[in-house]
Amino acid sequence: MAQYRFWKLAAAAGASLLLATATVKAEEGFDGAKLQTIIKNQMSAFASGNAKAAFSFATDSLQRRFQTPEFFMEMVRQGYRPVYQPKSVTFGQSKMTKYGPTQEVYVTGPQGKNWLALYSFEKQPDGSWRISGCYLTKSEGFSA
Repeated sequence: MAQYRFWKLAAAAGASLLLATATVKAEEGFDGAKLQTIIKNQMSAFASGNAKAAFSFATDSLQRRFQTPEFFMEMVRQGYRPVYQPKSVTFGQSKMTKYGPTQEVYVTGPQGKNWLALYSFEKQPDGSWRISGCYLTKSEGFSA
């Protein structure tokens, strides 16, 4: 439970850093569509109850922090229900920060409330991207 509280505090502290962003350009070396695919795949793993697959989209540092796919899945189920069990998902902008790329995801949670999930990503040694965090906040919903 202490690790769960640490994650929530770390996410809140990092949110202000993630919000100082500029729109991502193709020449910056990554594709927002790839980030969206990673998020979609993780959400599919949540929906199917596949803890091992869901865990595989997290960075190595997050995996060390949560130790097991089951512990990770339980943390998401308890603290991130809107991304664990969304009624709808709409992708916003992909953005670059000095700490790495982020992806806005507007979700309607299982109880019909709107949320903004701001996902952060970290490039791995093999060149792939993995989710390094998710900051969840209430939202008025997505407007294009």
